[in-house]
Amino acid sequence: MLTETIPAYLTALDSTMRALLGEIMQHDEPGFGVMLRYALGWSDDNDVPYQHPTGKRLRPILLLLTAGERWPEALPAAAAVEFLHNFSLIHDDVQDDSPTRHSRPTVWKVWGIPNAINAGDALFTASYAALASLSRTLPAEQVVGLWHIFNATNLELTRGQHLDMRFEHQTGVPVEAYISMIKGKTAALLSACARMGALIGGSPAAALPHYAAFGLNIGIAFQIRDDILGIWGDPAVTGKSAATDIISRKKSFPVLYGLSHSSDLAGLYARAQFSAEDVRQAVALLDAVQAKDYSRQQETIYYERAMNALHVAAPSAAVADGLRAFVDLLFQRSA
Repeated sequence: MLTETIPAYLTALDSTMRALLGEIMQHDEPGFGVMLRYALGWSDDNDVPYQHPTGKRLRPILLLLTAGERWPEALPAAAAVEFLHNFSLIHDDVQDDSPTRHSRPTVWKVWGIPNAINAGDALFTASYAALASLSRTLPAEQVVGLWHIFNATNLELTRGQHLDMRFEHQTGVPVEAYISMIKGKTAALLSACARMGALIGGSPAAALPHYAAFGLNIGIAFQIRDDILGIWGDPAVTGKSAATDIISRKKSFPVLYGLSHSSDLAGLYARAQFSAEDVRQAVALLDAVQAKDYSRQQETIYYERAMNALHVAAPSAAVADGLRAFVDLLFQRSA
């Protein structure tokens, strides 16, 4: 069962990440290592260890699940993915001017932008060092294949972030363009995790694109679900006010659909500031054009594409059960 598997994965992943980081950081200069441990959710800004690390580690869990019985061999790849993910978060927070993450000040907020960029660069380097360590146990051809997937994913991450920043200053953003951004910023890494795990697990070469499609479409569906919850979600479940995405003028999937179907909403979004009444009116206008229903329909389409791709990939019964349980875990929150 997934409830028994995940704790074992997390314990092994944590040990692997710490060991790999220890190998890489031969000199833990004062104030340097603490930034990395803080970013990875291991300690506070005074380097006092947490009993339980922050972050869900969803991406490495997906990779390990897809690797099946060979998941111990996949641990360095899972560590590489988590290092890479946290590198992107540090830099994204700088670029987005985000003051908090996981209910804590962001790295740049604590140590300043130059240090944050440097810490992000260190985790980016750590991700490749972790990937290179796979050469100790895996055949060279397999490691090269993983390297190609990882490189392509990095480019997709930066492309997605570029689009996300560009959209902030763009009046009209087509829904299709937003999906393209999601594919890069959110879904690409999930796609890579499924494909890398399957490769390490010994899946046939013909099945790898289907695993990639599974991860990609799950990533898109998950982001749309998150966008829905950002407006209509229960704050007790999501951990943030339902008005947050509206107040910040976030161009999420429902909002982009609403802006293209309601001139009143477009006019409202053009205002310099939002009052509480403006937020209520914005949600009412989104409801009037059935933005929530449309978003749910699109979420379902991508979800079904993902599950169809998983079926075609034809994993073993154990791997299939684990991945389905993982998807259920991702989508357990309700709007």
